[in-house]
Amino acid sequence: MPKKRHRSPQEKKALSYAKDRRNLHDENQKSSRKNIPRSRARGHRSNRRRAAAALGQYEELSEEQAALTENELVNDLDRLGRWRKWPDQTLAERVERQSERAEYREGRKQWIKKMRAQAKEQGASGYMASWGGSEVASFFKPL
Repeated sequence: MPKKRHRSPQEKKALSYAKDRRNLHDENQKSSRKNIPRSRARGHRSNRRRAAAALGQYEELSEEQAALTENELVNDLDRLGRWRKWPDQTLAERVERQSERAEYREGRKQWIKKMRAQAKEQGASGYMASWGGSEVASFFKPL
């Protein structure tokens, strides 16, 4: 058996950021384990109902329409009721998103402090402001 290569802590961290994943919607893992089979079953159920409805009319259809319906049921690979999983967010993407949100919050806090100070200087009892992420997109109205 080949000897296992030891990785440095930096390599381990880089691999962790690349391979580990986090739930994109901050959902409970238990709910995901329950809801994935439930969603798949719901899709299969709707496909069976659609097929049963089409087959219920099978005897009333003309020969060409019946062949077309049968072909649709047998070869229908892109089913309407299909549910698909998608991968969660990588840890690197998650950390980057969290840091962007923290920067946004910090920028908003600094901007509000500045607006409060300006309102006091102008003698206003309060202020109305909307912060859009930059000072250009904002407005200030003393009350």
